[in-house]
Amino acid sequence: MPDKDHTPDESKCEALRQQGALNRRPRDVTHPLFQASEFFDARDLLQVKYEMLRQVQVENQPVSRSAAAFGFSRPSFYQAQAAFAREGLSGLVPRKRGPHGAHKLTPEVMAFVAETRDAEPSSGMVELARRVEERFGLRVHPRSIERGLRKKKPR
Repeated sequence: MPDKDHTPDESKCEALRQQGALNRRPRDVTHPLFQASEFFDARDLLQVKYEMLRQVQVENQPVSRSAAAFGFSRPSFYQAQAAFAREGLSGLVPRKRGPHGAHKLTPEVMAFVAETRDAEPSSGMVELARRVEERFGLRVHPRSIERGLRKKKPR
């Protein structure tokens, strides 16, 4: 049941946003299915991607035409196609962009940081970052090291 502060349309939009499935460019979707339809919603990124893939796979539409009609580039089409083949519908859910986690601060690097900190407690984060770069050839922000050390401490 929609809450009293939002219309069903606003509630759907908010739910899509929270799930990371809100299409940021619904106006780019020009395919006729998404024009003035109660079922097809250009704001629903999963629905748009799925229909784009279906048009190519089932209706043998050219990739370039389908991608453009659904507001995507050819490379984006192929990424969606691979994700769908690999994971099914859940593969079409957008993932958080950029690195996921402290990819430079491997257990080996953090062990070195902890050992250096234990041996020289007066070493600040800037010095630790310098030592990591010297030893591993990695440029790490001092704040990242600080967060990494905080994670390792028992609470």
